[in-house]
Amino acid sequence: MTIDSLNESTAVIETRLAHGVHRVATTLLAEAAVRPSVPLSALAQLRDFLVVNLRHHHETEDDDLWPRIVAAAPATAHELDALTEEHERLDAALDRLAATDLGHGEGATSEGIRAALHDAAVAVRDTVHDHLTHEEPILFPALRDHVSPAEWKDFAQRVISTTPPVAGHLMVGFLDEVGTPAEVELVLAGLPEPVRPLLPAMRAQAADDLKILRGTGS
Repeated sequence: MTIDSLNESTAVIETRLAHGVHRVATTLLAEAAVRPSVPLSALAQLRDFLVVNLRHHHETEDDDLWPRIVAAAPATAHELDALTEEHERLDAALDRLAATDLGHGEGATSEGIRAALHDAAVAVRDTVHDHLTHEEPILFPALRDHVSPAEWKDFAQRVISTTPPVAGHLMVGFLDEVGTPAEVELVLAGLPEPVRPLLPAMRAQAADDLKILRGTGS
């Protein structure tokens, strides 16, 4: 399948892949949390990646993308406001996940740590999956109809330039899982030029880390 055959704008493709990453990554953390073979350090890395990227994603939507859409189509304001309210509920779940002690507290057992992480991760996973089922039927048509290619390019560049550098290799690994090679290249084309030569090493590191998280590697 090619990008042309999807009949989707660049904005929709890139957003669909981002959402795919969020679905896969939140599911993986919930599953890996109770897998005894997965080191707590690997869980902490995925947890931190998720917290940072989910927050950044919805904050850029609320603060930048939504105003652009509303400026072009004022009638969308009510639906986008409702999505922002869901983002606020996600923030509460992310706060709980971020606060989960992964072994630095006194007297905590590995089983207790993993159980607490699992509960917090499940809450984030369920919140994210439910939210995306509400958001996509609203957002995808809005991106197609009300965001020009130039407007999206400007927004996407702002997102890339402000994304915190937390386990960025995992983003590359997850993108490879949820998109076609052509789609992934479309997303990664926006990376700063100095980063592009690092992609093979990032892919290799992501492959190793994801095997550990899934219990298929050491």
